Amino acid sequence: MAIHEECGVFGVFSPKRCDVASLAYYGLYALQHRGQEACGIVVNDDGLFFSHKDTGLVGEVFHHGHITGFPQGNISVGHVRYSTSGASDRKNCQPIEVNHQKGRMAIAHNGNLSNAYALRNGLELSGAIFHTTSDTEIIAYIITKERLASPSIEEAVSRTMNIIEGAYSLTIMSPSKLIACRDPYGFRPLCYGKREDGSFVVASETCALKAVGAEFIRDIEPGEILVFTKDGIEERREHCGTKPKKTCVFEYIYFARPDSVLDGISVHRARKKAGAILAECYPVEADVVVGVPDSGIDAALGYAEKSKIPYGIGLIKNKYIGRTFISPTQETRVDQVRIKLSAIKETVSGKRVVLVDDSIVRGTTSGRIVKLLREAGAKEIHMRVSAPPFLHPCYYGTDIDSEEHLIACKYTVPEIEKLIGADSLGYFPKERLGDMIECGNYCSACFDGVYPTTVQKDVPKNKYDQKISEGSKKS
Repeated sequence: MAIHEECGVFGVFSPKRCDVASLAYYGLYALQHRGQEACGIVVNDDGLFFSHKDTGLVGEVFHHGHITGFPQGNISVGHVRYSTSGASDRKNCQPIEVNHQKGRMAIAHNGNLSNAYALRNGLELSGAIFHTTSDTEIIAYIITKERLASPSIEEAVSRTMNIIEGAYSLTIMSPSKLIACRDPYGFRPLCYGKREDGSFVVASETCALKAVGAEFIRDIEPGEILVFTKDGIEERREHCGTKPKKTCVFEYIYFARPDSVLDGISVHRARKKAGAILAECYPVEADVVVGVPDSGIDAALGYAEKSKIPYGIGLIKNKYIGRTFISPTQETRVDQVRIKLSAIKETVSGKRVVLVDDSIVRGTTSGRIVKLLREAGAKEIHMRVSAPPFLHPCYYGTDIDSEEHLIACKYTVPEIEKLIGADSLGYFPKERLGDMIECGNYCSACFDGVYPTTVQKDVPKNKYDQKISEGSKKS
């Protein structure tokens, strides 16, 4: 079982009508690594909204006719999704669109609300009817409710931030404005830039800005609200500094693309630093260092440089397996790891191998990768992991489930070592996470159980889907 990305958000505001749909399309392509289950784009043409969204990869959902079928416009918002809250279902595709008394709104969300269950219960008791099982609809409901009593959409967003808790990086489109906001803790990344044609672009990562030819301006600060209009940019900072910054450290270990820079920190540099720290903490005599593609490669390079052990390409990833990949049936008995990864015998045969990966969740995949290398002739396999052991679930948008599914909660390191078939095993020391990103402001709750917000640990991840199932049985 792999850790899945959460979501990616994108937005464009252009002072003049242009092909904002294509910009969103290319931006979402650059953010595809953050979510492979669903995607969507909404375009605003003089207050009229046009949208297309569905389950699947960006290249599967949007064909040439879809993009050319969008009108030119001034604003667009886009989203790629992996379901951490709400089932993988077409009804949960984003951006979510809302029609209300004061206009229209489209919203795209990256993160999870830690008080979502209580908020949804309260809204349902007041008569709200939900059409999705995603907590993004909760945010949309509250913004809409606050908008009825607010002088502007940005004021409604600000008031909503006093109510919702947890992780949220949002792009919100009204008939005339693009709004970007980031929760006061800054759990998830968000930045913006500008194109030569004067268009402003908001994205989860800097790699998406580069993809559409936008020059990075800066990261949106934790708690900040930016409002893009034809008159310029308004910065609202009333929520800034109200909470300690707690950017998700796993963004640097796994989620973000290596060429992105998050809050001034290079993802590639952080991963190489992680590998160097692993080499310091867990040295071993070996002949070659091999990284598990893709997110284990940078750490493997760092390990190789620090240890002076040569780096080698020992595993090849099949890059053509996407959401449409059909899992083998029990009858075929085909190991999915063998379809996705292949060992290069010339690199590992007869060698003592240092195998570097980004994480171990259940241990099943790690065991199969070790087996692949053994079958390719590896003499010894010393596994090094660029993340500490997962010991707690995440409530802020990372797909780290209950403790019963985490191998590190059940077994000791020597026991895990034997279970996956490695000659030795070394996890990244959690006390060195700050050294890895050269910053002390991060959330590592999945490793240490220290949650920045109050969380409802007794509420299951698929809480809304379970409620719908129970309601169906009653009816």
